[in-house]
Amino acid sequence: MRLILLGPPGSGKGTQAQRLVQRYGIVQLSTGEMLRAAVAAGTPVGLQARDIMAAGGLVPDEIVVGIISDRIEQPDAKSGFVLDGFPRTVPQAEALDELLKKKHLKLDAVIELRVNESALLERVETRVAQMRARGEEVRVDDTPEVLTKRLASYRAQTEPLIHYYSERRKLLTVDGMMTIEEVTREINRILHAIGAAEAKPAKKAGSAKRNAGARKTTKKVAARPAKSAAKAAKGRTPAKKSPKAARRAVKRASEASRKAAKKAPRKVAKKLTKKRAKG
Repeated sequence: MRLILLGPPGSGKGTQAQRLVQRYGIVQLSTGEMLRAAVAAGTPVGLQARDIMAAGGLVPDEIVVGIISDRIEQPDAKSGFVLDGFPRTVPQAEALDELLKKKHLKLDAVIELRVNESALLERVETRVAQMRARGEEVRVDDTPEVLTKRLASYRAQTEPLIHYYSERRKLLTVDGMMTIEEVTREINRILHAIGAAEAKPAKKAGSAKRNAGARKTTKKVAARPAKSAAKAAKGRTPAKKSPKAARRAVKRASEASRKAAKKAPRKVAKKLTKKRAKG
């Protein structure tokens, strides 16, 4: 499963990405984290990015794509990945398409979390006011002023991706104003609908084990009447019983044998028939 999450800052992409990771066993690819990891590891593209970042510049798209290329080759990304924060522009999307094509990989879906920007600003204002009232420190990048600038940047650079992926029939839109749980359920629903999501192997194994256990129990239950009927058909009625009691015993044995023959396998029914013939 290979996915992209689109949405403005504060839309919940990070939260939903983590839930996708936990549910489907894929990895979350955040460009910021990948850049820092590449720099720390001293990879060729990481060293290039380090020099640019140290000079205060923006890392070029080709370097970011190179880092993504290295990352998706790692073993933990074989089951799939979800990209959070990349691509941000149409040229980046085109470069990503070319990369996946070279690696013979397919992008399953682009999920847009559509939100109301005014509501997002209200949320941030409320959160900041509450934090300040409690005497907590407010992050400099978590204020209404910063969010306003980030939303403007999103509209200018990233919103065109909605049209880009819609034309390629990859875009799936989810109402990001729903609760976190509702958004998660809707994302899972559409992933199953397009055939991108599969149940975890562990769940399948557990289900198979339960089914096997149920079949085994059913066989045991089905065999009980046959065993009881076979015992009854052995003619264990004491000889000293009255003729009337003996007839009742025979009738019960006959009735039990008849029922067992209907429910039990043919093999058991044949054995009962042979025993009755000998009697």
